[in-house]
Amino acid sequence: MADILNISTYRFVSIDDPEGLKTQLKARADDLALKGTILLAHEGINLFLAGPGPAVQTFMAELRQDPRFADLPTKDSWSDAVPFRKMLVKVKAEIIRMNEPTIQPQSGRAAAIAPEVVQRWLTQGHDDAGRPVMVLDTRNDFEVSYGGFRQAVNWHLSKFSEFPQAVRDHAQTLSQHTVITYCTGGIRCEKASSYMLEEGFDEAFHLKGGILKYFEDVPAEESMWNGECFVFDNRVTVRHDLAPGSFDQCHACRQPVSAEDMASPQYEEGISCPHCYDSLPEKTRQRAEERQRQIQLAKAHNRPHPIGMSPSQASPNAKADR
Repeated sequence: MADILNISTYRFVSIDDPEGLKTQLKARADDLALKGTILLAHEGINLFLAGPGPAVQTFMAELRQDPRFADLPTKDSWSDAVPFRKMLVKVKAEIIRMNEPTIQPQSGRAAAIAPEVVQRWLTQGHDDAGRPVMVLDTRNDFEVSYGGFRQAVNWHLSKFSEFPQAVRDHAQTLSQHTVITYCTGGIRCEKASSYMLEEGFDEAFHLKGGILKYFEDVPAEESMWNGECFVFDNRVTVRHDLAPGSFDQCHACRQPVSAEDMASPQYEEGISCPHCYDSLPEKTRQRAEERQRQIQLAKAHNRPHPIGMSPSQASPNAKADR
């Protein structure tokens, strides 16, 4: 039975002394032999941890003794191996980068809309007040290529920090709708809707818990989702039932790789795919070849490798919603 507990969680909350908290959390995580990443900023905390179940649970129980993190929920999964190589605790300007450090989601938070309510609004085409609904994807474009809500608007963002300018570019259309932002696990869409609220869009909301919570709460046969959902771990995608999906990912260009793509002579596992074979810079190819060599060496010596792990070994929540 898998005995490594993987957790992810975040919270927008005021942290006056992130450097002091960094020292405290790093020391305790090291004491418990945990691995992962904790990001701290004045705006909150974003963490991904893995280790033996009792150790992770002890860490979270102690963290929740701080009133700022009381009742902090986690997304949990179990694996056979720790998917992280070290324990990192970093202080950043933002826990999810938008390049808008003045935004304070913890004080000006837009309302979260439960999946079942979003489902009803999408089905009827308007909110309960009769206002037309826009469901807005805040993920990067490569993530959207794996799947999305049927009616979703995709601004083809290459990074989340492009979101504020896109809001300004589409201000007139946004003002005519009730806007529901969404992302994988909630952190990006919560910050996105909070930014919109500060910009004067009073009818801006976010999907509570993100896509993964929608998958949990809405029956697959009623789903308004097309395709699969990209996740930041070795499963690459998940289906509505949260089982691993049918795609792989090219480690060179990050594009989705289908079974048809993998049959192409331009596909080399871990190195290239038909999307990037002709345009891949030589330095990128060399790095990919070396990474793939390390993966194969790890497999030959029966050692886990963070990239080369099977989906059953890897954490389903690693970097769940960056």
